[in-house]
Amino acid sequence: MLPPATPDLLGAAPASKPEEPHYVGHRERLRERLLKAGPDALADYELLEVVLFRSIPRKDVKPLAKALVDRFGSFAQVLTADPEQLAKIDGVSTGVIADLQIVAVAGQQIGRRALRGRPLLSSWTALLEYLRTAMAFAGREEFRVLFLDKRNHLIRDEVQGRGTVDHTPVYPREVAKRALELNATAIILAHNHPSGDPKPSAADIKMTREIVSVLDPLGIVVHDHIILGRDGHASFKGLKLI
Repeated sequence: MLPPATPDLLGAAPASKPEEPHYVGHRERLRERLLKAGPDALADYELLEVVLFRSIPRKDVKPLAKALVDRFGSFAQVLTADPEQLAKIDGVSTGVIADLQIVAVAGQQIGRRALRGRPLLSSWTALLEYLRTAMAFAGREEFRVLFLDKRNHLIRDEVQGRGTVDHTPVYPREVAKRALELNATAIILAHNHPSGDPKPSAADIKMTREIVSVLDPLGIVVHDHIILGRDGHASFKGLKLI
């Protein structure tokens, strides 16, 4: 006696493979657009999706990307958002936060490298682009000092302090001490205004003039103090405040 016929022997179609999740094809299409057309072809939330692909490999990340942009305002602002604020968003793990910070740091490193070996006063566009990338979208104030040698080449770029949304404590004598340690002959000051408005406050002007008065007897020049906001920047030298 012959064994019972199997479905295949009877001509039945083989079982179909499980369909891939819809987001798999979406990810490939998004990557292809990025590679062929460049980042300008993608919306902010789509750029963020590409970053999140690595952090969250088996889930549709579009809702999270849109939620992050809605909360913080833009791709750049998400990258530089405070980790504590990021962690409050449902779906944001420590892995997501780490990957966002890696992208942000990479952008800053590229900008800093572009300044190396060049006189900063003749590389103003590159300097502003670097500072904008580094701090314009941060959720808290940061005070940064760029220490320069006698050729106005960058020796070191250091964050001297981080504060609240509208204040960063700055100690002029600490700035002077660090400049002497690095044998700097000039500095450029920079800080951000998370409010978005780069207009110098009375406290900004007072603090800058205090730093100038401490450094001047030491022969260290303050070339400028630049304030970064989301919508632009203000230069103390341009405004004739120093």
